[in-house]
Amino acid sequence: MKNAPNGIGILDKPPEPSPDERARQSLTRIKNKIMIMSGKGGVGKSSVSVNLAIALAEKGFKVGLMDVDVHGPDIPRMLGLKGMLTANANKRLDPMRYSDNLTAVSIESLMSNKDDAVIWRGPVKHGAIRQFIGEVEWGDLDYLIIDAPPGTGDEPLTVAQLIPDARAVIVTTPQEIALADVRKSINFCKTVKLEILGLVENMSGYTCPHCGKSVDIFGSGGGERTAALAGLKLLGRIPFDPNMVKCGDAGISFQRQFAEAPATRVFGEIASQISVATQR
Repeated sequence: MKNAPNGIGILDKPPEPSPDERARQSLTRIKNKIMIMSGKGGVGKSSVSVNLAIALAEKGFKVGLMDVDVHGPDIPRMLGLKGMLTANANKRLDPMRYSDNLTAVSIESLMSNKDDAVIWRGPVKHGAIRQFIGEVEWGDLDYLIIDAPPGTGDEPLTVAQLIPDARAVIVTTPQEIALADVRKSINFCKTVKLEILGLVENMSGYTCPHCGKSVDIFGSGGGERTAALAGLKLLGRIPFDPNMVKCGDAGISFQRQFAEAPATRVFGEIASQISVATQR
């Protein structure tokens, strides 16, 4: 208690919560936290993150998409989000709004020059991810989808430490070299006690639009075999579709543009499986 000039005691201002406490407070309002991982780059992990978030939002869930790939942030461009993050009256950052049910945050949305390289070591990345959790006004969410960079380095480790109840979805392609790296991601999750909801096999076959013949560009069956050997569920096989690449580059929703495409159906099925698995 402090003494006012007239001698009347007034209460001290309560101390500001620590960054860790702010992160914990924010997480209590988020029902499910899902980290999208991959053992290697180039398997379409960010594309899966974006389309899974959209599919969940289309089912009526409140979804946040957090891009923690600080060296290669792609989420804002893939969602067509422009501009910078701004602070609100609570001195927290408002996430960028894609739709009524989907908001997103990325380090790119804090950079005036989007082409600048982010040259950070581990402790700085840890602090940035903690801020993305605790200093952003996420509000009440059904799902926080976390797009992590490939591999098992600083960012996924930080997520596992800061969000102990997070769960993982691991993305791969059917080829053996990708599957070998997936097995490392599986072992990472086991080591840090991160529950794995399942595997997603991306770029799983391509159907020629002219002759209708299906071609396994990256092999076939690898995701199913890996999931079976690890005792995990294969959540779905997403076929390769050039239109998904075009939509991602243009920042428009593939699922809205191509509602009848096989890949759209698979994303809907994966989102349904995740909603069932996380609401038991």
